[in-house]
Amino acid sequence: MVEKIANIIEQLKSLTLLEAADLVKEIEKTFGIDTSVSVPSIPVIATGPLSTPAPAEAVEEQTSFNVTLSEVPADKKIAILKVVRALTGLGLKESKDIVENVPKIIKEGVTKEESEKIKKELEEAGGKVKIQ
Repeated sequence: MVEKIANIIEQLKSLTLLEAADLVKEIEKTFGIDTSVSVPSIPVIATGPLSTPAPAEAVEEQTSFNVTLSEVPADKKIAILKVVRALTGLGLKESKDIVENVPKIIKEGVTKEESEKIKKELEEAGGKVKIQ
């Protein structure tokens, strides 16, 4: 390390908290910077001198979703029952069993777009839906 920088670091170590706060304010004013703005940190794995950040493993995006009917208000059962029947193609009894025994999966392995469409229809009828 250059001797000049080493001397500055030693001087910084001897500052009190009040003096350090004053120093920060003075640096902000002198150089026109704002230290209150936080910068997101990037994790770096040091493996030796001049190391580069390790590449992050690619996160596989989910392509298959399950739509679960999680809550059915008593006053909305009939409207939700009609939507469940239309979405699943099940009969009245099977659809009624789903609506009365929540949480139940309505559709499995659907695309994101389809799951959002199903969620919208069920929520418009008054139900609460989770996409997993």
